[in-house]
Amino acid sequence: MTQLRTADFLLRPLVPADAPALVAAVRESADTVGKWMGWAHAAYGSSDAEEWIAHCAAARRDGVSHEFGIFRAEGEVLLGAAGLNQFNRINAFCNLGYWLRQSAQRQGAGLAAVHLLARHAFEQLGQHRVEIIVAEGNAASLGLARKAGAVHECLARNRVQLHGRPHPAHVLSLVPETPAERSMS
Repeated sequence: MTQLRTADFLLRPLVPADAPALVAAVRESADTVGKWMGWAHAAYGSSDAEEWIAHCAAARRDGVSHEFGIFRAEGEVLLGAAGLNQFNRINAFCNLGYWLRQSAQRQGAGLAAVHLLARHAFEQLGQHRVEIIVAEGNAASLGLARKAGAVHECLARNRVQLHGRPHPAHVLSLVPETPAERSMS
């Protein structure tokens, strides 16, 4: 099982035993994360978490997605999740997404996750570009992407679906020679 870590944080695949912690984290964050991600709602339940964890395991086996729980270094406290997905095999790029439970926001976990996942994408998965797509208005996520060294490229019209409607989104990118990537070495 692939694990990525810093001194303070651990990224590891979620396992079935993590389902109750995932439910608690999502419910805690329904007002913040739910504003930008429709699946994060107050009624998120055990079956939702179990299905997501099983989906992630299958996608990892198939090589189409690499999703991780974000934990404190000891691996017990679930802070959120992040992953690499939407791989473009021809042009060697993918998407990097993240969310953090409300009580864990602005404490360094998101920044660590972006750095760890970008390094993993470049060094282990052979990607040449990692995109971070942020819905317009999501200042916290946009700030995190910029702090991680992602370069803002454009505001794309109708780039994401948000609560069933097309919504503009910022397109940011990391490539191996960005300052964020050099600082990870």
